[in-house]
Amino acid sequence: MDMQAFFKLSYGLYIISARWEERDYGCVVNTLQQVTAEPPMLSVAVNKNSVTAKAILSSGHFCGVVLTEKADLALIGPFGFQNSEAVDKFASFSTARDQNGARYLTERAAARYSCAVTGTLDLDTHLLIVGRVEEAEILSDDPVMTYDYYHRVVKGGTPPTAPSYKGEAKAEAKPDAPARWRCKICGYIYEGDPLPADFICPICKKPADQFEKI
Repeated sequence: MDMQAFFKLSYGLYIISARWEERDYGCVVNTLQQVTAEPPMLSVAVNKNSVTAKAILSSGHFCGVVLTEKADLALIGPFGFQNSEAVDKFASFSTARDQNGARYLTERAAARYSCAVTGTLDLDTHLLIVGRVEEAEILSDDPVMTYDYYHRVVKGGTPPTAPSYKGEAKAEAKPDAPARWRCKICGYIYEGDPLPADFICPICKKPADQFEKI
């Protein structure tokens, strides 16, 4: 089976959030989609071990935000590679709360949807969560982020817990291109040679020994 064939499927990039026991949870996904128009329903696949998934199931609600092309690794990184119980992922960004108290981004976001959970489907490593949309709002008219744009332009990686994770395709080397180093944890790209021994990844805060030359 050629796993690279899955890169031909089109996705967006979204932040899913929930609030439970006075704590805000959130994570990046590329699996939010509309499943019916009447009633308006959305589904999202979230890793079973994600604390955000547990918060969604416990609260019975979730909020989904569509990211725009203005979203960079400084925004995407914390939501994709850090734990909501260890850090406040929303602290550095402009946010608001929906009618259920879920916190969501108001910057670098095209739209948001607030949903009440109506059902789940066990997908082994992930849960498919279905929700009825209770609120929907356009936040900006900026172009929306696609998963292809995220990989090609933003140069981001995929967390191993993501439902779409299948390893990264290796780009063909260009003779005159500068040396590039990729963080094995979050996918951040450093350009230059050599990689400084004391370099710290600006996204996941891992040291230089967690980088690989690509």
